[in-house]
Amino acid sequence: MDRNRALNLLSLARKAGNIQLGEENVGAASRAGQARLIVVASDAADNTYGRVKTFSHAGKTTFIRVPYTKEELGHACGRAVCAMAAITDVALARAFVNALGQPEKYAELLADLDRRVERVQQRRREEKAHRNNIKHGKK
Repeated sequence: MDRNRALNLLSLARKAGNIQLGEENVGAASRAGQARLIVVASDAADNTYGRVKTFSHAGKTTFIRVPYTKEELGHACGRAVCAMAAITDVALARAFVNALGQPEKYAELLADLDRRVERVQQRRREEKAHRNNIKHGKK
């Protein structure tokens, strides 16, 4: 497991605006359908973990408990502590799970994220082709 790489991806997500931090923001992103992956600290309280399960069920979002403490997650996200975070970009979520370095443990999650990334890429290709057709007068 490359701990630094996974935490660096969380930092990158924060800088890109592709992460929501804290209970209220994670809940709002999940309910709005924007959260792609909810990350929970290993030392988060059972009540927090229960809330994440509720958010996950309400927004049909997957979640994982990562082997990082609240302090490690918080430091990566630019806070003192962070018990939960929601990654809102599917490709970044897939890269984060890959960086955890346990493909057999997260095989089902990775397959789901791969499928979602492929759908996003397909929509982007179709949108680009549509814009090109409009630009050149094709229907």
